[in-house]
Amino acid sequence: MRVTHPFHPWAGQELEFVKRRNNWRADRVYVRDDTDGLVSLPAEWTDAVPEDPFVVVAGGRAPFHLEGLLALAELVASLAVGRSSAEDRAAPTD
Repeated sequence: MRVTHPFHPWAGQELEFVKRRNNWRADRVYVRDDTDGLVSLPAEWTDAVPEDPFVVVAGGRAPFHLEGLLALAELVASLAVGRSSAEDRAAPTD
């Protein structure tokens, strides 16, 4: 099994596949490292999961998915609402 995540220290390395399972809703693969230890990695960091078609078609030109940007915008908006509510509570009253 090949590690495909570009920022992982083992990127490009092939490791011995042991098993794949879902742990706490996370798709994980278990591989043997160079010391014969058992290591768990997210399956999407390996070639166990087909490459995302969006990433292939974008070819590095669009680093973010629309769904991810929308989720980020919602998170920022919710944090901004929470912050303004906290500031309103902390404002001095006359």
